[in-house]
Parts: sequence; structure tokens; C-alpha cells
Amino acid sequence: MSEENILIAALFVAVGGAVGALLRFGAYRIIDSATFPWATLFVNVLGCFLAAFLMIGYGNIIPYGMKNFLFVGLFGAFTTMSAMSLDTLNLMSTGEYATATANVVLNAGLCILGAIGGSMTANALAA
Repeated sequence: MSEENILIAALFVAVGGAVGALLRFGAYRIIDSATFPWATLFVNVLGCFLAAFLMIGYGNIIPYGMKNFLFVGLFGAFTTMSAMSLDTLNLMSTGEYATATANVVLNAGLCILGAIGGSMTANALAA
């Protein structure tokens, strides 16, 4: 890959990351997470659904630059394993072990189901 192509790819990632971060910021502002980290769960599940939907349904026609924008930039900034881990650690530090366990189980389980749902939706629309 030429230096110019690397810079263009990096630009796609940066712009996608900015968009994803702003979308995540919006979700955190809108979704009440006072009793449970619902905003983190929401962005992770939605991101897994959309990433699978787009990759399965359109992955073979999405141009390289758009893949960098979407999958590395946007979804990389929108979804967040680090926030889920910190949410879990905070719950554990306050003795909320059941809620911390629920957070891990829900994020892992629902994100996988979100990816399956996105894949199935893409396949159904292609049929």
C-alpha cells in the first residue's frame, strides 16, 4: 500500500472514529445508566448487530475506504469493551457483584445475539 493510500485509509478511520465517538456520547447522554450501565450495553449490542449486518449483507461490495470508516473507525469508537470492563470494575468495587456479573453476561451474550441477528437480517434481505 502506498503512503498516499495509507494516509487516505487513516483519514477514513479518523473520521469514522469521530462519528462513532459522537454517537456513543449521544447514547450516554440519552440513556439513563444510574442503576445499570445500559448505555454501554446498548452501544455494544447495536454496534455488533450493525457490524454483522453490514459485513454479511454488504461486505463484498463495501469499498476498502468505507470498511475502514465503518469497521475500524465508527464501530471501533462506538462500541467499547473498555467501558464495559470499567463499568464492571466499578460495580464490583461497590460490592454489586450480581449486577457486575449480569453486566458481563448481558454484554457478551447480547452482543453475540446482536451479531447473529444482524447476520440473519442481512441474509434474509438478500434472499
